[in-house]
Amino acid sequence: MAEPVTIDDLAGGVRLITLNRPEKKNALTGAMYDAMRAGLAEADASDAVGAVVFAGQPGMFSAGNDLADFMRQASGDRAEDGFSTSPALAFIRQLARTRTPMVAAVDGIAVGIGATLCLHCDLVYASPAARLRMPFVELGLVPEAASSYLLPLRVGRLRATELLLLSRPLEADEAQALGLVNAVLPADMLVEQAIAQAARLAALPRGALTASRALIRGDQAQVEAALEAEAKAFDAQLRSPESQERLAAFLSRSKPAASA
Repeated sequence: MAEPVTIDDLAGGVRLITLNRPEKKNALTGAMYDAMRAGLAEADASDAVGAVVFAGQPGMFSAGNDLADFMRQASGDRAEDGFSTSPALAFIRQLARTRTPMVAAVDGIAVGIGATLCLHCDLVYASPAARLRMPFVELGLVPEAASSYLLPLRVGRLRATELLLLSRPLEADEAQALGLVNAVLPADMLVEQAIAQAARLAALPRGALTASRALIRGDQAQVEAALEAEAKAFDAQLRSPESQERLAAFLSRSKPAASA
């Protein structure tokens, strides 16, 4: 059986992290979050890795969190069973703190964390079929991955409100127009071009790159404060009757176990 996350170190100092659970549209499990977190942490610790690329399978980036995992967390009575100690949050924290430049290659659906992950990437490329959606509130949850802070900075408060509260989907061209995507590329060139751009980043002087990246990204303390505030609210909402009802209803419709 294929690994649901594969990590390949390519020529030019590029680490490729590929989501490989196509039967569930790359819905993320705890084990997948652990693998991605470790992949990022190892990249930061390695002199040989100069940039990381996130990719999915053709036609699907990620359908978000595996909702069956969320239901298990929501049913736990102990504090240690909730979102606050989950592999998902551990990955999100690592994502926000990673010093190695990150590039996303988004083909097809990018839902929930599949979309908010892109807010932390230094470059984002999409295929014409890319479609970003953040349906947290309709599932009785709140935004995560500091998206309540980062998205308004990128697109303005009004547009961010529409995207985060009303879960309005973004097609690739609109995402590019809003500044959330660098370029829309043919699907058969997408990952290749993302890797090429990552290699360009990896070839730059490491000290200058790290310092410049920190300046461009701005106030890291604000990002982490937003992330932690969201995590606290997310944990509370995940245990709430309204969220449990919404998640159960979604799963009962026999859709792929993903979306947040």
